[in-house]
Amino acid sequence: MSGVVQERPLQGIRVLELGNYIAAPTAGRLLADFGADVVKVERPGTGDELRRWRLHAGDTSMLFRTINRGKRSVVLDLRSDAGRAAVLALAAEADVVLENFRPGTLERWGIGPAELEAVNPDLVLVRISAFGQTGPMSARPGFAAVAEAYGGFRELVGEPGRPPSRTGFSIGDSIAGLYAAFGAVMRLLERERARAAADGTAPRIPLDARAIDVALNEAMLSVTESLVPEFSAYGQRRERTGGRMEGIAPSNAYLCGDGRSIVVAGNGDGIFRRYMEAIGRPDLGADPALASNELRWARRDELDDAIGAWTAARSSGDALDALDAAGVPAGPIYRAEDVIADEQYAAREMIQRFDINDGAGMREGVAMPGIVPVVGGRSLPITHPGPDLGADTREVLAEWLGWDATRADALVQEEAA
Repeated sequence: MSGVVQERPLQGIRVLELGNYIAAPTAGRLLADFGADVVKVERPGTGDELRRWRLHAGDTSMLFRTINRGKRSVVLDLRSDAGRAAVLALAAEADVVLENFRPGTLERWGIGPAELEAVNPDLVLVRISAFGQTGPMSARPGFAAVAEAYGGFRELVGEPGRPPSRTGFSIGDSIAGLYAAFGAVMRLLERERARAAADGTAPRIPLDARAIDVALNEAMLSVTESLVPEFSAYGQRRERTGGRMEGIAPSNAYLCGDGRSIVVAGNGDGIFRRYMEAIGRPDLGADPALASNELRWARRDELDDAIGAWTAARSSGDALDALDAAGVPAGPIYRAEDVIADEQYAAREMIQRFDINDGAGMREGVAMPGIVPVVGGRSLPITHPGPDLGADTREVLAEWLGWDATRADALVQEEAA
């Protein structure tokens, strides 16, 4: 990494992560990226199930290493008396607790909001679940795929006339994780303001009432833009449009003569005229019946046919050069290897490399996406990929709780039994 390493704004914040899979760990990863000390509690033996998702070799997937980068791993059994006691002791030293179990699970284990508040009245609690902590569906289990369907998102993904598709990654979990991290920082800011202005007169709100409650289905609903208002106001039901966007034209992906596809967003009124000039169809650009998005949407098939004929006669590089010269927003559809080789990502250090032991051997120079948002013109350095299972148990017990080696070793051995 080049340049001056900046102080991270969340340095000094301690986060106890009790979540598995993707949603809560994504929130924890974001907090760790910006300096929080995130301690991930994993079950003995197997750890987070994500360690074996998309596992190509060894015993720990690159998916786990990516989502859990910058964290420390502690092994504790939340169902055992010793594990629960250790978690509550750690929570007493934490600023934030993240969890994404089914609602009621922490309460059954004796580490719910009441117990957490008893050991740490200033704690920020962030809870992620399929449908939230309240309401008639709160107790139902559900992964992001189900939440994406309930949130109205899945219905709009895919080609018209075919069953809905899903994106190639767990977008529901990722968006919920973003909201959870935002909620944690929001509550931390609120806490600091309250401390600065404390006069002892403000009523205390119980932890369960001030907890951040992120539901996967609601996170997905929140990004569907005007889907619900348009139906409510006009009875307009959005439909799947493939590579297009409802009411916006021309904007689509087009196959080029070299077998690669490009995306072109030529839907602005001024851009459209330049776009049509660039593809040799000034007649379309000058047609008053195509002067607005609404009019162009009605003739979207005609426009896509004209653009597709033009791209099919050119390589993707030649097509992009012509569109760039005309000031038309366009770009290639990247694969992983294209992202790794891209100069723009490199300039902002958005690809960072690590030697990673996956359990089957050392993988040298593994590329990992950088930290977003950028601070100071380039990504902050990733401190380290996701940890080995339980690698930091003794260290965390010593640092957070002041335990000596004998006491820490006894708990580690008890939890492993």
